[in-house]
Amino acid sequence: MKKSEKLGPVFWVSTIVIFLLVVLGISFPAGFENVANHAFSFTTYAFGWFYLLSVFLFVGFCLFLAFTRFGRIKLGNDEDQPEYPFFTWIGMLFSCGFGVGLVFWGVAEPMSHFFTPPTGGLEEQSPAAARTAMQYSFFHWGISQWSVFTIVGLAIAYFQFRKKENGLISTTFNPLIGKGEKGYLRKPIDTLAVIATVMGVATSLGMGVLQINGGLHTVFSTPNNNMMQLGIIGVLLILYLTSSVTGLDRGIKYPE
Repeated sequence: MKKSEKLGPVFWVSTIVIFLLVVLGISFPAGFENVANHAFSFTTYAFGWFYLLSVFLFVGFCLFLAFTRFGRIKLGNDEDQPEYPFFTWIGMLFSCGFGVGLVFWGVAEPMSHFFTPPTGGLEEQSPAAARTAMQYSFFHWGISQWSVFTIVGLAIAYFQFRKKENGLISTTFNPLIGKGEKGYLRKPIDTLAVIATVMGVATSLGMGVLQINGGLHTVFSTPNNNMMQLGIIGVLLILYLTSSVTGLDRGIKYPE
């Protein structure tokens, strides 16, 4: 293996952290859940204002790009043309980026808020609870969420296809931390990005597996247990690997 091909600290640190989290979750599920809930409660209480402000600025920035000359900058060379038709690209975005989350939470979230209002003073299953439930759902799955994905996607695409840099998250911070491997923040940024991505995918996949298992149990009376869920994960893994190794033009584009 060449020196340039050796696995670096980003891989090893993120792998070790993720492995430890998985082991802790399997060994101490109740304690792990309790710690995770406390961490979630703290971050939402202490940084909820920052999240809301950030999303508002993201939406504003996306609108700024859309209606100014900067929105006409191609994410590639000036002479490049789109590789896929518009509706094919939209379909690929939904199937690969929002499929499990949108299908599951598009129904589960408003119904959950309708039966258990997220704010105090609302009567369960009332018209006010229904309106609040839809407001929360639109916030989480509407323009606000799209703006967050758009900012990250635009930043990576701009540096990778316009500036011909690599596709790492840390590269998008070049104007702030400078170029080159000596940037002491570069590897921590990429490590956090890997951990956050894996945890996010694991959450979406887990919710999707529970949804599939629940649907099969309701319709076909199949077992609703861990073994069945492991089987579903195995099938999804095969489908994912098949889609990945065949590339965009076959495994991902064809179903659209």
